[in-house]
Amino acid sequence: MDTEQADDFNLGYSGGLEEYHEDVDEDHKEFSHGMLGASPSFSPGRRFYIMYHGTTWDIALKIQAGGFIRSVGGMLGPGVYLSRDFQKASRYPLYNRNQKLAVLKVNVQVGKVKKIDYQGHPLQLTWHQNGYDTAWVPPNCGMVASGLEEDCVYEPWRIKVLEILPN
Repeated sequence: MDTEQADDFNLGYSGGLEEYHEDVDEDHKEFSHGMLGASPSFSPGRRFYIMYHGTTWDIALKIQAGGFIRSVGGMLGPGVYLSRDFQKASRYPLYNRNQKLAVLKVNVQVGKVKKIDYQGHPLQLTWHQNGYDTAWVPPNCGMVASGLEEDCVYEPWRIKVLEILPN
């Protein structure tokens, strides 16, 4: 098997900060059957993680009501940026700090995971086009100044908001 196509889930990702669970709740079961845009890469997945996303309170309410919208770019390209580390998420947003802040606690079906552990990685911006559902930046790999882990999930339907936490 080509190493670029291997799922990096077992290369450190599965030992997450939050409990990894294989349970499929009713909402995610619905995603796996008949959801428009569901891809064949859904198969690696009954892999769910609790993750966090920092934002303003107003935007958190909009996300809770209508779901996430994929960003057009970022360090890992387009996707929804999350972290399994609450401390990482609580640092966001970088701007709008004068507004009421929130951290969304979410349940994420990660699917096929690609580890991106150095700047200039050949799949840093193209992991999704190469069959991966989530890009993962491990902690302390030099990719981010904070040293905290980061995830980018390409398909927003993989993310279910559990609650909004004040930040």
